Amino acid sequence: MSRVFCYCRVSTAEQTTENQIHEIRSAGFNIEPRRIVAEQVSGSVTARQRVGFSKLLDRLETGDVLVVTKLDRLGRNAMDVRATVEELATLGVRVHCLALGGADLTSPAGKMTMTVLSAVAEFERDLLLERTAAGLARARETGKALGRPKALSDKQESLALARLAEGHSVSAVAREVSTSRQTIMRLRTRGYVVSVS
Repeated sequence: MSRVFCYCRVSTAEQTTENQIHEIRSAGFNIEPRRIVAEQVSGSVTARQRVGFSKLLDRLETGDVLVVTKLDRLGRNAMDVRATVEELATLGVRVHCLALGGADLTSPAGKMTMTVLSAVAEFERDLLLERTAAGLARARETGKALGRPKALSDKQESLALARLAEGHSVSAVAREVSTSRQTIMRLRTRGYVVSVS
């Protein structure tokens, strides 16, 4: 007889997995508490690198069923989700996703669904990259400064470089221009100032 596990994940400490567990039970899965794996970890962390999911993989056996509410519980990246589902399929574990109508992602229809979803996700990522590149190009054309604003004005930088050249300490210069030591050290490296002391 196959065992049923559920994997629930939230990204932040303010969130809870209770709704996911309730949704899975409401779908008709009576899962024993010891077979519920819930963790708080970002979806950007690959499934294999998550402590809870990694332990779950060690427990799963051929014939088991893993239930998730949505694909993004397995990972935010379509490639990671696909790799995870394929790894589970090689273990003989069926993956059911409630958001996809309870589809078994390891079945032929589920594999087709995964392929389509992966293609759509890749297409959306490519469109996002194109839009981002176009937006940056427009900003450059209009003369907009990109990136992080400078920590120091040109006048402050000149003063700081002069003080460093005179042999003042990084801490003293940082206090004088009201900035951090790290900013002065980066400026010193960029300005190739050699202390005379």
